[in-house]
Amino acid sequence: MPTNGFNKEALKLQFGLINHESRYLTAEAFGFKVNASASSMKKKQIWTLEQDDRDPQVVFLRSHLGRYLSSDNDGKITGGAEKPDSGCRFFIVPQSDGRWALQSEPYLRYFGGSADYLSCFAQVIGEPELWAVHLALHPQASLLSIARKRYAHLSASEEEMSVDSNIPWGVHSLVTLVYVEGKYSLKTCDSRFLSNDGKLVKENIPTTCFTLGLKAGKLAFKDCDGKYLTPMGPTGTLRSGRCSKPGKDELFDLEESHPQVVFQAANKRFVSVKQGVSISANQDIETDMETFQMEIDRESKKTMFRTNGGSYWTLVTHGEIQSTATEVQPNTMFDIEWRGQRVALKASNGKYVCTKKNGQLSAVSDSVGDDELFLMKLINRPMLILRGESGFVCHHKTSNTLDSNRSVYDIFTLLFNDGAYHIKSVGGKFWYVSASGAVCSDGEQPEDFYLEFLEHGRVAIKTNGGKYVRGDQGGILTGDGGSADATSLWEY
Repeated sequence: MPTNGFNKEALKLQFGLINHESRYLTAEAFGFKVNASASSMKKKQIWTLEQDDRDPQVVFLRSHLGRYLSSDNDGKITGGAEKPDSGCRFFIVPQSDGRWALQSEPYLRYFGGSADYLSCFAQVIGEPELWAVHLALHPQASLLSIARKRYAHLSASEEEMSVDSNIPWGVHSLVTLVYVEGKYSLKTCDSRFLSNDGKLVKENIPTTCFTLGLKAGKLAFKDCDGKYLTPMGPTGTLRSGRCSKPGKDELFDLEESHPQVVFQAANKRFVSVKQGVSISANQDIETDMETFQMEIDRESKKTMFRTNGGSYWTLVTHGEIQSTATEVQPNTMFDIEWRGQRVALKASNGKYVCTKKNGQLSAVSDSVGDDELFLMKLINRPMLILRGESGFVCHHKTSNTLDSNRSVYDIFTLLFNDGAYHIKSVGGKFWYVSASGAVCSDGEQPEDFYLEFLEHGRVAIKTNGGKYVRGDQGGILTGDGGSADATSLWEY
């Protein structure tokens, strides 16, 4: 899903496929067999859509094992193809209710069935050949209009979603996709839902529910009246238009929503680019010019800081930090040292970034003192949704603990507290770590947690006791992790 967006690449389209018996298509490692027996979506039920380079109407379905769904002439289905050969070629045939039929390109038969009895031999589409699509992406993203090349955001009046932003900047550009019974709702950063008339409402009702469509790898949202969401008017008000078939105006990409932060230096002023190319701590209020996007390199785990103008912080002569780099290079990469309520930044010259008397940031220090410490606040995740290696974090049904392996998620509220964070549960109570080490969700008083952005798209959560929040083997969220590993890194 290539895009011309600010963040260069759209999210890979990953999803679960649900059959007519509400069971998910599953890829088993043993014999690369496929079935439709699972009642929820976890790792084995996630499929990645790939398109044929020469014919965008042809798609391939890749499983979590890296193998492809394939059919032979007799309709036999396997999930073991190492490379996408002719038997792996399928057409998506969208239905009016938003479900898909998958048609083999070489044999023109339809894929369907139930439990262990799946085949690709049906000549016509019936209920067993219809699949509902459940996106497996992290539900928080930026929404880019393909036609306008602009991003959706909560408007300045906070009465609508506008599609007129050049960049997905600040908390108002965060969109949360809410999945309920095969349909999707678009939730704003202030927890309201977009209705098909363009209004924002507090309740999720039929007019806020959209069926997901797919055209040439792009997404379309069809409302309860069969019309599609589209940007309208000069500000791109997002609402349903007149079209009952999606054209370019009705197509969107989802892009990864990178963390955006503000820094406060030891002089109590905010780091800013307001004064030009120099990065200085000299402002008393937070605006877009005091907000920086953190982009973490997948290989080195080093961090780049991007301004709202699209340039990067970079190390220049004499250790000065400026916002003059237009692309990523060694001098734009920084190491973050996580020091509880504060962070220290080390530049590519091996020196720590300090705040000079005039507020200018320079990488000239060999050690960390007050002038090398910064308060860093995450500003674009007021709602926190966590997904780990085994699933989403969700309240346990019968106790005050939290599950870490669910196919559905709960939305938690993230509250900043002087370099730490309080995490509020759905019922208004707070997270805390119990004496047994379990993370509980019914605290009357908030407890401090610390966010460490250690990898691309992943955050570690450290407790007041210096341990990491992790998902244990039983699927319970605990606060006893000794290090940040796969069990304690969370998509957020």
